[in-house]
This record gives sequence, C-alpha cells and structure tokens, in this order.
Amino acid sequence: MTSHLDQVQSFCTNQRWFGEKGHDVVVDAVATSAWLSDDGVWPAVRIGFVYCSGPPGSDIPIRVYQLPLSYHQAPVDNLGHALIGDWAEQDLDDTRVWVYDALHDKEATPYWLEGLTNGRTLDGLEFHPVHAPEGATVVPEDAQSLVLTVEQSNTSLVFGDVALLKVFRRLEPGSNPGVEIESALTESGSELVPEVLGSARGSWPRAGGGTDSGELAMLTAFQKNATDGWSFATSSVRDLYAEADLHAAEVGGDFAGESHRLGASTAQVHSELAKALGTDVWEQAKLVEHAAAMQRRLDQAVAAIPELAPYAAGLGRAFDALAATDQPVIVQRIHGDFHLGQVLRTIDGWKLIDFEGEPAKSLIERRALDTAVKDIAGMLRSFDYAARSLLLTDHEGDQQIAYRAAEWATRNQQAFCDGYAEVAGTDPRQQSVLLSAFLADKLIYECLYEARNRPTWLRIPLSAAAALAEAESVEG
Repeated sequence: MTSHLDQVQSFCTNQRWFGEKGHDVVVDAVATSAWLSDDGVWPAVRIGFVYCSGPPGSDIPIRVYQLPLSYHQAPVDNLGHALIGDWAEQDLDDTRVWVYDALHDKEATPYWLEGLTNGRTLDGLEFHPVHAPEGATVVPEDAQSLVLTVEQSNTSLVFGDVALLKVFRRLEPGSNPGVEIESALTESGSELVPEVLGSARGSWPRAGGGTDSGELAMLTAFQKNATDGWSFATSSVRDLYAEADLHAAEVGGDFAGESHRLGASTAQVHSELAKALGTDVWEQAKLVEHAAAMQRRLDQAVAAIPELAPYAAGLGRAFDALAATDQPVIVQRIHGDFHLGQVLRTIDGWKLIDFEGEPAKSLIERRALDTAVKDIAGMLRSFDYAARSLLLTDHEGDQQIAYRAAEWATRNQQAFCDGYAEVAGTDPRQQSVLLSAFLADKLIYECLYEARNRPTWLRIPLSAAAALAEAESVEG
C-alpha cells in the first residue's frame, strides 16, 4: 500500500490551493490537531498540518498547509473527489480508514460551525465567536455546508446561504491580515465589508522544534444574491462589444456609474481603516527603498521576459521619480490585492472582501503599512484586464473592438477615480508620481504571472507597459 505521505502529496498537488506546483517539493510530514469529534464517533474529524520542503540544499522554505481530515470506516460514494487516501490509522487503533478533505464532507463541517457558535476550546484549537450586537446575523445550528468552487488560495464554505466560512490553507504564524482588518472594520460599524461572525485559531508544531500559532479560519455573513465585480464588469464589456458601433456611454450596460460608486466605497474603507488601525508616514529614505525594490523586480522580469525589455527604461523612470520625491507619503493598512474579483455588488451597494493581501507575499509583508495608492493602482489595472481579456478570447484582431476596449477601460478608470476623489477629498490622479510607480510595479507582476501561467494573456500587461513607458519618456 502507498504510504500515507505519498497519498497526501498526490492529493495536495492536484488542489488549486496548493501553491507549490511550480517547485520541486515533497510532503515530508503531517502533524494533526486534537480530535474535533468524540471517541467512537464516525466520521472521526481533526485538522492535519502538511509540511512541504524542497530538495536538500535548495532555498525553498518549509511551507505548512492546513488540511482538515475526516476518517471513515468505508469509502463514501459521493466524496471521491475529496479522497486523500486509505491507510491503517495508528491513532484509531490501526483501523483501516478512508480519509477525506473534511471541508467537502457534510458530516464533518458541523464541527466548525458548532465551535464558532459556542466558542469551543480544545488542546491547540480555539474557536472565537464575535459577540455581535442585537440584529446581527444568526446562523442556524443545522445549516448545511456547500464548498464554493471559485476560491483559489483558500477554501470557502457557505452554511445555509447565511454564513461563509473561509479556511486558510497556507499557514504562517501570527495574525492573519484578513481576520485582523475585517474584524476591526466590523467592530467599527463599517457596512462596506461582510460582517465578521467569528474566527478559529490553532497551534501546530514548528519545523525544527517549538510551536507556531495563527488563524485557521474566519466566519462572515454570506452576501446572498451578490455579484462579484469581475463578472459584473465583464457583462458590461460584452454588451459594449455586441454594439461595436456605439461608444461605452451609449450602451445600456454602461458600467461607469458602478465604477464611480466603487471608487467612493473604496475611499470610505480606506478612511475607516486609517481610523481603526492608524497611520504613519514614509519619508524620502523609505521611498528610495521602495523604488529600489521595484527596480529590482523590473530587472528580474526583463531577464525572464525579453518582450518587456523595450519598455524597461520608460518604466524605470517611474521608479526614479519615486526615489526623487521629497514629499512625505501617508501610509496605513490597505487591502493589498485589490481588483474586481475582490469586490461584491450587493443590493445595498459595493462590499470589499478578502483582505489577506497578495498570497505570494510573507505575512510580515502583508501586514505592513502601505499607501492607499497601491490599492487604487490595482483596481485601475483590473479595469484594463476586464476590457482586454474578452478582446483576446472573443474578438482577436478586431481593431474596432480593440478601440472600444481601450475606451471602456479609460472611462471606468476615470469614473473610479472621480468617485474616490469625492469621498477622500483628494484625487489619486494628482499623486501622479506615486500612481505611476505603483502602476508600473503592478504591470511587472502581471507580466511575470502571465508569462508563467497564461502566455497568451501576456499581451495585456505588455500593451499597458508600452503605453506607460511612452508616457514616462515624454514626461521625462
């Protein structure tokens, strides 16, 4: 029989949330939590902590992933997609068990809901309900779970169309920025993020000795009948492309009003974050440091993507201008990975979600203060993607549609900034040096991502890089 570690590795490498697919890594250990289930109760349920490492001598750090486990005494017909493997489990008197990802097992997930509802505490596991005021969301104890298929780096379950449980897969010790930020906004009374209902925290053995701890999951109010911003925006783009002889403002599905409202909501959340979690200031030395880091990322990207080389000098000028800035920059907690997929249009307006920051960055980096302009740059780039991704897939080579794509992107970028400026009192476009630098840095990230994952989409950030480099050259 294949060892259980080999079975765990085979399962993990086929999951979207497993971030080690591009590396030569192996699962070399699995630790487990206390049992969530009682003795003699099946399925037996606990949390697994999966340890991955690179080859000897490599610079790949040890990663830890959360893999909730449910143990059955026989195969479960409708859980084949979640089967991790089968083996004789020492902790269950060497009983042969079939082991599943517990988040897909409706018999196992009630343990999370019960724990968060009642504030259950086990050895190494703590469930913390938020004691919300009267009128807050109440989750029925018998609510059934359903795994959402859209999540990538984490796994989310909906309980009875009332609550959303987000389970963090890749673990790092310390406070998760999503839990920290969204809880702070909920406690301050913000209506622009989903209400936080509770969180789970756990401890796991540290590789090399000792113990680490951090957030394992967060429960929030589910936004029923909401539409994610990407789907909403691309529907507008499709309407425009279906009427190629009309301008964006003339099409029934014009999105500019929504972009304006989204800009206003974004500014309001930035203001609430500044009040709840404080601000600081970057002096010129810090700006020089960030400009140098951006230049290094550009150099690395050019080495990997020859097509980016013609625009390197122009993009570099944006970083030179940032380093030369002598005006202090106010910094605060921000979203950190802001794009149309991170916002929801509900019947009450826009809500911002998923404040964990960029998945590839360390927890320290994701919790660091930054300028709100970084979020703005991310959303401006997302509008460009919404327009041009459909151009690539459905209208390749159509110059008239290409013109409409650029027009739609520009119109919605401007509307977003207008809405932001009305609430913030300052127009992000007036911070041109900051905005250009963060747009350039985002473009570099996009080029690297597309070159590695979707080569046919590389033209999207390359086209924007060409335009920004030309603008920087003219201004220079």
